[in-house]
Amino acid sequence: MFNTNALDRRSALKVMGAIGATAAFPASVSGATTAPDSAKFNDADIFNFALNLESLETEYYLRGTSGQGMDSADAGPNPGPVNGGGMVPWQNNDLKQFMEEIARNELLHVRFYRRVLGSSAVSRPRIDIAGGFAAAAKAAGLGDNFDPFASEMNFFLGGMLMEDVGVTAYHGAVAALKSRSNQAIAAGILGVEAYHMGMARSTLYRMGTDAQNAANAISKARDSLDGPADLDQGIVLNGHSNFVPRDANAQVFTRTPQQVLNIVYLTPKSGVSGGGIFPDGMNGKLRTT
Repeated sequence: MFNTNALDRRSALKVMGAIGATAAFPASVSGATTAPDSAKFNDADIFNFALNLESLETEYYLRGTSGQGMDSADAGPNPGPVNGGGMVPWQNNDLKQFMEEIARNELLHVRFYRRVLGSSAVSRPRIDIAGGFAAAAKAAGLGDNFDPFASEMNFFLGGMLMEDVGVTAYHGAVAALKSRSNQAIAAGILGVEAYHMGMARSTLYRMGTDAQNAANAISKARDSLDGPADLDQGIVLNGHSNFVPRDANAQVFTRTPQQVLNIVYLTPKSGVSGGGIFPDGMNGKLRTT
């Protein structure tokens, strides 16, 4: 399935052209306006990058809806530990069912990547849900002891933190993948993640002012990590609901892998290979901001 040849210059330019070189690798963040050597990465590397993110999402949603994470068979041969997470004290069964469906989707994504990558699939990295999400929430001004599993609202806020990033990451991956069949795979999974994102954002909006303010604060915090370009959008924009973050043409905006890593590592710096939600970094070649 994979074209194992390195990504060529045309593929790199397609990614850069989608969002502009200065937005993708701004000088104030990376120290340069040029992209890293993308010739080092192939389609399998990009899919492994996605597998790391899908593993995080699966652990998060499974723990919140079932009280336990992935089975060892789904975590890879040498998985890292997962810190934090537990059953949310559900009050609304409809909301629980929403998140149970997402948990099933994310687990299927993990299993799919493991199947198509075969022996080249990376194991689940070390994941710090408790510490990473608390630090992200603190950066957003939500207090020192935020627990995404303490309430339904908190769980949806944590879900929004991941789903928004996942959608923009997949949008960037579609252009970067060389194989047309792999592009179709990424586009298909992007669609599912976008459904998740729309549900989470619209649910938070309907929860009222507290949820709206918290979601907008998370959006602002993400924007402070992924560079000076104002990419992110909260769920309230100009006094109106905004459950679809979009550009002027109503298209999903794009994040590069480095911008995604800046967010999950909770650092605006370049050259960083771990921190935040992934204390030891992601597994695979795409792991440095």
